[in-house]
Amino acid sequence: MANKENSLAHTKWMCKYHIVFTPKYRRKVIYNQYKQSIREILIRLCKYKGVEILEGHLMPDHIHMLVSIPPKLAVSTFMGYLKGKSALMIFDKHANLKYKFGNRHFWAEGFYVSTVGLNEATIRKYIKEQEKHDIMVDKLSVKEYEDPFKG
Repeated sequence: MANKENSLAHTKWMCKYHIVFTPKYRRKVIYNQYKQSIREILIRLCKYKGVEILEGHLMPDHIHMLVSIPPKLAVSTFMGYLKGKSALMIFDKHANLKYKFGNRHFWAEGFYVSTVGLNEATIRKYIKEQEKHDIMVDKLSVKEYEDPFKG
């Protein structure tokens, strides 16, 4: 799969990107009933634009995606579309989130993106093992979080 080339009318291309983006305030909302819904919305929106999701993982407070984006579509344009439309669709499907996030801003500003050359297997492994790493870190943390403003 690493050498799979796609083609347009006059172009052969292999443009793969590792993308990470987070909900606003890095709230841990991507779980339980929202996880499946957000997954379906992202898959549907990617299909609309002709973007292939090669690997993806929804963590409680961020999303990792390994995607193949056609060269006719800029990464920043695609991410603006993905985050904008998915926020609207999430708020339409889960109206109770409007009160938590307000003004229909579900995603935080910005995103992380890196190109994936021929090290696709390494990126796939990283995305798959990210959840295990986060769980281990959470288990190692014994600090209790308390509200400093409570009496």
